[in-house]
Amino acid sequence: MKRQILRTITATIFALVVLLGAARQARAQAAKTPYPSMAPLEQYLMADRNAEIALARSAAPESVSHDAEVLVLGRHGYETAAKGKNGFVCIVERSWTAGIDDPNFWNPKLRGPLCLNPPAARTYLPLTIKKTEWILAGQSKAQMFDSIKAAFDKKELPTLESGAMSYMLSKQGYLDDQGGHWHPHLMFFVPQTDDLTWGANLPGSPILATKDAEDRMTVLLIPVAKWSDGTADSTHEH
Repeated sequence: MKRQILRTITATIFALVVLLGAARQARAQAAKTPYPSMAPLEQYLMADRNAEIALARSAAPESVSHDAEVLVLGRHGYETAAKGKNGFVCIVERSWTAGIDDPNFWNPKLRGPLCLNPPAARTYLPLTIKKTEWILAGQSKAQMFDSIKAAFDKKELPTLESGAMSYMLSKQGYLDDQGGHWHPHLMFFVPQTDDLTWGANLPGSPILATKDAEDRMTVLLIPVAKWSDGTADSTHEH
């Protein structure tokens, strides 16, 4: 009888240890992937259309954004909310424009206002629009990246034009859970290249670079001193 009781106690303790270990592992996994899947669509949409227009325009100085076309996110993709006259396009990107391994890929809080110059509007923007259409049509993250590859291989997406760039100077942007709106900066989109070609990511260099293999480009980021409203970035360091 005593042996049976001991075996029962031992089995119970073992089961508790296993459960506690699994719980710790689950918590650790959740910490690594706080956004493991897409949230309900409403969390990515902005209820106030005018607020999204204003947020998009805040990406650049008024001298640029005032006459820019503005796109806002609808239930099936981006829609034109304001016609433009200068060839620029202002838009608020959502989380699925992040890289395939980015933990913020499904973060519904992410709002990335940017104003694209004409070359970027012609050759970078179509990729954002297609990504959004694929995601809102129900594709998984893996399926979306497969679609990107197929579209590039079939030349259904344009090659980046020389000079493609964007302003990203909004105080109201939310780029991830760590940096918030980060610093005001310019982004230049170039075909995949070596960082050293630009002197990027070197000590003292003002240029940061990120390689985006799936999108077949390198993005060069250059922090600047002021936000789009003209106020200074008080923590202008990188």
